[in-house]
Amino acid sequence: MLYTNWHLQKLYTGFCKTPNLWKGNSIRKLNQFEINDFSAIFNRKQERKLRLGQLAEQFVFNQIESATNLELLAENIQIQNQRLTVGELDAIIKMNSKPLHLEIVYKFFLYDDTVSHYGLDNWIGPNRRDSLVEKLDKLSEKQLPLLYSEFTTPYLKTLQLDIEEIKQQVIFKAQLFTPHEKKIDFKHLSPEAQYGSYYRLLELEKLQSRCPGSKFFIPSKIDWFLKPEVQVEWLNFNRFYRKALTFLAEKRAFMFWMKRANGQLSKDFLVWW
Repeated sequence: MLYTNWHLQKLYTGFCKTPNLWKGNSIRKLNQFEINDFSAIFNRKQERKLRLGQLAEQFVFNQIESATNLELLAENIQIQNQRLTVGELDAIIKMNSKPLHLEIVYKFFLYDDTVSHYGLDNWIGPNRRDSLVEKLDKLSEKQLPLLYSEFTTPYLKTLQLDIEEIKQQVIFKAQLFTPHEKKIDFKHLSPEAQYGSYYRLLELEKLQSRCPGSKFFIPSKIDWFLKPEVQVEWLNFNRFYRKALTFLAEKRAFMFWMKRANGQLSKDFLVWW
């Protein structure tokens, strides 16, 4: 079943409010691309249900198409070596008539200082299967260099583009979550990208006494774009705790929203590790 237009619009709004993970080229000399003049309305038609990362790309394409100084030349470009797919370019655009190769990333990272003494290494995926550094490596070593592959050249010729004139930038957005009741030095990352905290089971159990009367909600993954909303089916602590144990038994970290008795809303993760 496809997302409704109303749901897509909410997700798009949540995406647009997510800041870039860093400013300029302060990380790995990867230049962040800023789109400032874009429509607040999502107008693209969806013909199939997309995963969160794919939907993030569609949101960027919508921004580009609605910006006055940008032109979307091509999207999700499959680079082929005969029948073998070598890789994919997210987008080729023109900004003020100048060509640009754009790679798009939207991630969720949690800070675990047991990983390394080097700050960036400590940002990992909720289930520890990926990390910020791994994604940066992939961008620097695979995705951006793909533009200069011999297999990409024929495609660029169909767009009548000279590879020497094409600049490269990224849109790397992320929501960051830090350990419960622990301050983190964000260094080169944008502090406004912090969306909440994460808990382990023992810390969660303490919430029952620290925050009596709190309610909980577990959003679907596609709704991780969103800020917590009041009008959802909230669970009391006991019902939420039983659901949480099921996730943790399967080693699945998950996002949850919490509404305290005073009405304060928060957006956090519960992790199994």
